[in-house]
Amino acid sequence: MHTQHLPLQDNDIASLERATLDAVAPPATLEIEGWLVPFDSSTIGRAKSAVPLRHSCIEGRDIATIETLYAARGLPAAYRVADVPGLASVHAELARRGYQAQQPTLLQVGSVRAMRALCCDLPARVSASPGAAWSSVYLAEGFDPVDGAHRVQALSRSPHIMYACVEEDGQSVAAGTAAFSQGWCSIHGMRTLPTHRGRGLATRVLAGLADAATDRAMEGVFLQVEEDNASAFALYGRAGFATAWRYHYWRKPQNPPSIGANIASNSPC
Repeated sequence: MHTQHLPLQDNDIASLERATLDAVAPPATLEIEGWLVPFDSSTIGRAKSAVPLRHSCIEGRDIATIETLYAARGLPAAYRVADVPGLASVHAELARRGYQAQQPTLLQVGSVRAMRALCCDLPARVSASPGAAWSSVYLAEGFDPVDGAHRVQALSRSPHIMYACVEEDGQSVAAGTAAFSQGWCSIHGMRTLPTHRGRGLATRVLAGLADAATDRAMEGVFLQVEEDNASAFALYGRAGFATAWRYHYWRKPQNPPSIGANIASNSPC
């Protein structure tokens, strides 16, 4: 798949990664030697994978230290590392220690204005707190129930989140969230019920979240989407998003990708 890579500075990269963890709200996070190291036992990969805060001048020797930190908490070590030349020594050390690159994912950036312009229909209803209508989408038939419960829990405990939901005939049919931190609006947890896909409901969710971002005078927005999710990739392209970088999750073979990773539709989280 062709991807467009945008030039970002170290401070942009760091703010994007901090904002990502602000949204998924792992129970604990450490910062060491240019890495953020989150600790979580959920199915959410971003909440339990160490990530570098810049794309150069990061040494592979930190891998062993981070592995020890995870082991001390009874957790398998995992790393979320961009596919960029400046991190070649990290890739090499991960491979040497038996980790494998899995689940290629694109970090995409865009503008709130372009995201809002995609939708001409009624925007989704947005609330400052999670509710039963919003959470019911993640727990609905067609999605992995364990993964859905973990996402509801993580997104509900973040203090930075707004919650969007589309309802039809008393049923919640699409949902998503936006986090506002580190100067960014970030989109997470996009879901549409399988029986209601292909009707533009995701654009209504994005529109509602865009309006919430505009109310906060935020213009920059980002999301993360698996590379093989063609429908989501097309949607976000129409909304003006472009790829800043691609990353892989590096895990040891006995530590497979998160449950439900390929179940959810148009999901950037």
